[in-house]
Amino acid sequence: MKRSIAVIAMSAVMLTTFTSMQQDVSAANSSVVTRGHIENGVNLRDKPSLSGRVIGLLKKGSDVTVLERSNDYFYKVQSGDGSIGYVSASDKYISVGETAATPTPSPQGASAVVKYGVNFRDEPSASGRVLGMLRKGSAVTVLERSNNYFYKVLTESGQIGYVSTSDNYLEIGGTVPGPTPTVPVPSVPTPPPAPAPGAPSISDRIESVIRTGQKYLGTPYEFGSDRSTTTSFDCSDFVRQAYREALDIVLPADSRKQGQWIRDNGTAVYDIGSLKRGDLVFFMEYRGSSPSAYQGVDVNNERITHVSIYLGDGQLLHTYSAKSGGVRVDKFDGSWKHRFLYGGSVLK
Repeated sequence: MKRSIAVIAMSAVMLTTFTSMQQDVSAANSSVVTRGHIENGVNLRDKPSLSGRVIGLLKKGSDVTVLERSNDYFYKVQSGDGSIGYVSASDKYISVGETAATPTPSPQGASAVVKYGVNFRDEPSASGRVLGMLRKGSAVTVLERSNNYFYKVLTESGQIGYVSTSDNYLEIGGTVPGPTPTVPVPSVPTPPPAPAPGAPSISDRIESVIRTGQKYLGTPYEFGSDRSTTTSFDCSDFVRQAYREALDIVLPADSRKQGQWIRDNGTAVYDIGSLKRGDLVFFMEYRGSSPSAYQGVDVNNERITHVSIYLGDGQLLHTYSAKSGGVRVDKFDGSWKHRFLYGGSVLK
């Protein structure tokens, strides 16, 4: 009799445990959208596994949208710049907040001012093609909030496209009277916009970028540095800051996307001798200082791991490690030549 009672009790425990496990699995596979806050810097990966390729770093203090809990160990998230990937579900790295099942209401018909130069895209997605750049101080009309991350806007020149909803870029103002104009999308310009008559020449603009970069000589290196400060830089953050501060041109936030931006919006240069002052220069990973370490390497299949600004005369302005002393000027020789992939100009 006692054995029968024990068996029944054990069965009840097992049933309760199984039910709880089912509920946990259901929660793990839930696609309810919630807000997440990054408690400590964490890798953003391309699949929900430690074997997933690292596609970015989410900084401490940043916010993300949690799209789902993919398994017991990883969340699928979308970062503030629209990138989608997977992060550790450990509460050491992320805290999950309240449900955000419906998007924030759209400020439809409202006027807005660009607070910081922002990319103007043909789709409401970070993968949308860049049509141009909206400069700081320019005005737009918000036609709709297309999703949690992008507004559909009308520019002063009559162009329609999509920009980030982040309050880092737009300041929403009062409602614009009258009906919202509908204007067909015109032919796509190649960013960045050409300077107006009487504006500084390309060479003058390049010198402005280089002067801006050189004023940060000695600034400490930090991998995954905060893009909103100038207290430290990694390589892509430094290049981005120089162009944004000098010319209000906002490049992508990491070196690989910057390299793709050059391919999409300019002409990639594969010969070191054809590089011009101010060009961005992209490099593969370090394999050693000897030329033999790079023999047989197919540069077409190599990933970008570093970016610098070419100063001309065989010199690079960049930052690449804390040990090297932060932002500095180096000779374009030795392993830098062996690692060279391609370069190109941001300006036309």
